[in-house]
Amino acid sequence: MVSSLHGSVLTCILFLCCLFLHRTKDSMYHALTYATILEMQAMMTFDPEHILAAGNTMKEAQGVCQRFRKKSTFTNRNFTEEELHAEVCYAECLLQRAALTFLQDENMISFIKGGIKVRNSYQTYKELHMILQSSTYVSGDNHGHFQGGVKLGVGAFNLMISMLPTRTLRLLEFVGFSGNKEFGLQQLTEGSAGQTFRSFLCNMLLLCYHTFMSFILGEREGSIFLFFAGRIEVIKGNLDAAIERFEECCEAQQQWKQFHHMCYWELMWCFTYKRHWKMAYFYADLLSKENAWSKATYAYMKGAYLSMLTKEECQPFGECEVMLFRQVHGLKQKIAGKSLPTEKFAIRKARRYLSENPITLPAPPLEMMYIWNGYTVIGKHKDLTEGMLKTLDDAQDCMLYGSGTEFSIDDQCLVSLLRGLCLKHLGHQEEAEHYFTLVLCNETQIKFDHYLVPNALLEHGLLCLEQGRKEEGIKLLETAKQNYKNYSMESRTHFRIQAALHKAKGTGENGINTIPSSP
Repeated sequence: MVSSLHGSVLTCILFLCCLFLHRTKDSMYHALTYATILEMQAMMTFDPEHILAAGNTMKEAQGVCQRFRKKSTFTNRNFTEEELHAEVCYAECLLQRAALTFLQDENMISFIKGGIKVRNSYQTYKELHMILQSSTYVSGDNHGHFQGGVKLGVGAFNLMISMLPTRTLRLLEFVGFSGNKEFGLQQLTEGSAGQTFRSFLCNMLLLCYHTFMSFILGEREGSIFLFFAGRIEVIKGNLDAAIERFEECCEAQQQWKQFHHMCYWELMWCFTYKRHWKMAYFYADLLSKENAWSKATYAYMKGAYLSMLTKEECQPFGECEVMLFRQVHGLKQKIAGKSLPTEKFAIRKARRYLSENPITLPAPPLEMMYIWNGYTVIGKHKDLTEGMLKTLDDAQDCMLYGSGTEFSIDDQCLVSLLRGLCLKHLGHQEEAEHYFTLVLCNETQIKFDHYLVPNALLEHGLLCLEQGRKEEGIKLLETAKQNYKNYSMESRTHFRIQAALHKAKGTGENGINTIPSSP
């Protein structure tokens, strides 16, 4: 019955899309809503064609909104109600076009460089916020929709900007941007309490922040909320409950396969944390066959899981790790001209399999787990952490009894970093610190995996902060931030460093003003 209800709801949504399509040329809200639905689809699929279609449709919606805007600047504040709605819809179009660009690159700096559209949206929301709070503003019949739009934009900008690393923030401040996380969350929370379409979008942003961003910086639940319920269980470390939620999400509806793919990705990681390599491979294989986001990453993960099995255990799958790792480079793609950071990482790691006599990777699923911050999940359960430590012990033994290669020091340092993480979560802090220091001692001998050193500094710094060694922890974090660049997954490491420094120094969010203030 529940599955039938969810399917009916999604069928209605698809039907409404068809209705919106007939009004997108003359109604700004129809145009914006239709473009927003296409953008949500693009964000779920990462399909270049969907991203392009969403961007073009949003641009057309922006043109519709432009026709209803006041033909003068904000210096004259005598707006009609329709003109105010046109302003907020226009700003939202710009913001969502910016979000599509952000989807193509984790750094966000790529679209700030050409940031006239982003800045116009930002400035418009600031002005609208001031109008909303002014004594001269008179609410109209559709005040709730206007207010919800302003809170969505102001909240989203504050939240996005507040999470960026310091060096990016300095550039943004130079061109007039500022952000405050708490203010952004407050605006989104207030916006989510309404009864408009933007209330739904505010809720979506809050869920994304609390279940994704803050984690790698009931009855009316639909598939989206089942998915987020699963994410919450993952964050808590309740893997069996998470698996159940994601499976329910897949069963709840069949119209939007993209939700299935999101669940497959999460299920793959849940089984990785449990060291159930065959099930993890199963979901990586499903993704590789059905989803276009990153065929290279999926192939790499399939090879990584098979590398944890014996040859006999791999036979039923009809594939082997060497064959899969050799495919990775040929599957790389670019979305709007940009390569995915995860693909770059996978390609670099798989290169050692291109030679006639490939040199195996030591426990590659455990390394990719670190990239996706998985040790925070298993660290909540002693048995999962001890199991992962046992896997690392086995990898260490294989390296000790194997012959030395040009990758030996890098592999030893990788295992040391991951062992340190497991030991830290098990409460063996002195041993953990020893392994983090071991990576730093071998810095000059690392040939390929240069990302290990700044991340070892990061983990060592976090350990010091946990122990109350504040000054030492901050020094290690600052060293990691200032002294290293151009290494794999650099943006993710910088986000984590920046969050740790803010917490350690006890400053306000980025030390900058909230969005209503003047630039």
